[in-house]
This record gives sequence, structure tokens and C-alpha cells, in this order.
Amino acid sequence: MNETPTKKKVIQILDILGEEYGIPEWQPRYDPVSVLVQTILSQNTSDTNSRGAFQALLASFDNWEGLADADIDTIAHCIRCGGLGRVKAQRIKQSLKEIVQRRGQLKLDFLSQLILPDAQAWLQKLPGVGPKTACCVLLFSLGMPALPVDTHILRVTKRLGLINAEASLHDAHKSLGEVVPSGDIYQFHILVIEHGRKICQARRPNCRDCVLKRVCMSYIL
Repeated sequence: MNETPTKKKVIQILDILGEEYGIPEWQPRYDPVSVLVQTILSQNTSDTNSRGAFQALLASFDNWEGLADADIDTIAHCIRCGGLGRVKAQRIKQSLKEIVQRRGQLKLDFLSQLILPDAQAWLQKLPGVGPKTACCVLLFSLGMPALPVDTHILRVTKRLGLINAEASLHDAHKSLGEVVPSGDIYQFHILVIEHGRKICQARRPNCRDCVLKRVCMSYIL
């Protein structure tokens, strides 16, 4: 029988990974609108490409209001190194325009005053914004306990038995949000991703050297 995910196991995993990689401390990356733009750029591309596209926007526009007023072709050309330039340009422009329409200004700081589900729901009404993007905005810019689940976290938590092996990204956001303590969301996100990149890789996980093998349901001797 599969082990039921528990907060006790999550804490144990956090203790082990924290000892292995160090405890990450939360610091705001950018303001919420900047994180929104950055996260949309990161969809379906590498970190290197998305960072390049984001830096290109910062170099080309004085502020996000200027980006919102730019035409799609100009934005797409600017972010072409990030891939899917026109698709992402449309999403970014539409999202920025909708924020202004709904709030009267291009700011998202008000989200910190909402309860987490309401803040997530508000963001997910924007074009191209799903659970992961919404969680990134809330966690990285405002420090709210929203857990973004990427492919690394999905893979590692399935192997550990924290979520169902058939869980989708949408399911994982809900399931992990229920078992990871709110005060440990940031640490869990950073540490599990690092472990997924270094040890628990998709094709050839290094189970022999894994510090989590004694708590991992997928460990093979």
C-alpha cells in the first residue's frame, strides 16, 4: 500500500535536504508585476533563455507601463531569445492591460492583503496565468505561502511518495499545499528543485548517493 503523505515526512525531508544543501532564506526578487512578467517568460524554456529575455525587456523599456503600451511585434522581437516570442508577448501585454483595467494602476502589491486562495484566484484570471505562475508571484515577490510546483518538484515528490504517482501539476499544487507547512514553503521549493537537478534527475536518478533514500518509496538497492 502506498504511504499517505504526511507533514511529518515533509519535515523529515526538509531537515535532510537542509543539512545537505543549506537552509535558503527568502528575499524578495522583484516587485509582483516584475515577477509576473519574468514567470510568463520562463514558461516552456530554460532559465538561461528566460533570464536573457527578461533582461532584454528591462533594457528596452523604462517601466512596465511602457511595455503594456508597446505593440506585440516589438515585444516579441525583444524577447525572441526566450522562445515562443509572439505567444508570450501577447500574454504579457494582455495581462498588464488587464491589471490596469481591474485595478486602475499597474501594481499588484494589494495581493498581500488578501487571503491566499483569493490572491491566487485573482491572478489566475489573467491571460496565461495558471497555478504555478500565480504561486511564483505570491511567493517570490510577497513572501506568501504559495508553493509553485515545477517539473522537478512534481517528479521528486512523486518518487518520494508525497503525492500520487498519477498526479497532474494541478493536482500536485493542491496536494502539496496541504502537507507542506506554510512556514516552510520557500525552503521546500528551493531545496526540492536543487535535489531534483543534482541527484533525482528525470532519466538517471543517482539513487546510490541520494540522502533521501531511507525515506524514498522509489529507492532501489
